[in-house]
Amino acid sequence: MRVRDLGILLALTALVGALSLATGTFLTQGNLVNLLDQAVIVGLLTCGITMCMIGGVFDLSASAVLAVSAIVAVLVTRAAGVGAGIAAAVLAGALMGAVSGTVVVLSRVHSFIVTLALSIVYRGLALVLTGGAIVYPDAARLTAFQSLSWPTVLGGVTVPSLMLLVVAAVTSLVLWRTTLGRRVYAVGGNPEAARLSGIRVGRVRVVVFTVSGVCAALAGLVLAARGGSAQASMGTLLELSAIAAAVIGGTSILGGEGAIWRGMAGVAILTLIGNGFNLLGWDTTYEPIVEGLLILAAVTTDHALRRHRA
Repeated sequence: MRVRDLGILLALTALVGALSLATGTFLTQGNLVNLLDQAVIVGLLTCGITMCMIGGVFDLSASAVLAVSAIVAVLVTRAAGVGAGIAAAVLAGALMGAVSGTVVVLSRVHSFIVTLALSIVYRGLALVLTGGAIVYPDAARLTAFQSLSWPTVLGGVTVPSLMLLVVAAVTSLVLWRTTLGRRVYAVGGNPEAARLSGIRVGRVRVVVFTVSGVCAALAGLVLAARGGSAQASMGTLLELSAIAAAVIGGTSILGGEGAIWRGMAGVAILTLIGNGFNLLGWDTTYEPIVEGLLILAAVTTDHALRRHRA
């Protein structure tokens, strides 16, 4: 096991151990189920964004895609039912992701700039679709729509929590066990070498952006189901939390290195920090400071390890 893998596991274990000793409520079933549910939105975004980062690109449009997808889900649900709304949201997310990837590839501008600009475009689209108002499913379909966020018979674990586990497992298998996964690592590690070896770099990047769009759409569905509504401002800046989780988990900001499980470990650490502040009654004003220091430490470690290998 590499130093980076061992470090993230030790940090996660230490945090769990500290919270278990510091409070008697941390290991209760209710708190653990709540922790998993709290991790869903950022976790889903992290799955897609981790694939993008491994492929050497950034997706800063993820939260805007989330908002548009959620709005599409609500509007289509009102017109054609919950099933059609879910399908339309996922399709919308995939389409916006593919558009982002295509623009990045064709413009040859850094993905950071392109997706930042497209995030503004997508937020504008969300405003157009809603007219600046909050949109709701019709009363007859509201209960069915909100059932997407309900607990299940599996110890109260919610439907979104199971969704996160499935998405994390699928994206992990894609990266570990498929030709596409190997190409994502190759493109992120050295795009020119990947191109010379016959890999269609542009196509791979469009695919990872599409995956990120689908993950963002699923996160939008969960948020809309929880609130029974959607609006243009929902999920603002959540992609930064997802990038932070991926970086804390050890995914390299330079591409070519990382794993979904590492991103999920990063999500778990961020979620545990928030939960710990609440359980211990600490002032949450200081929570962003702790998270920022963690991100700085992770980036510094990544840089140091790369210099050591070089």
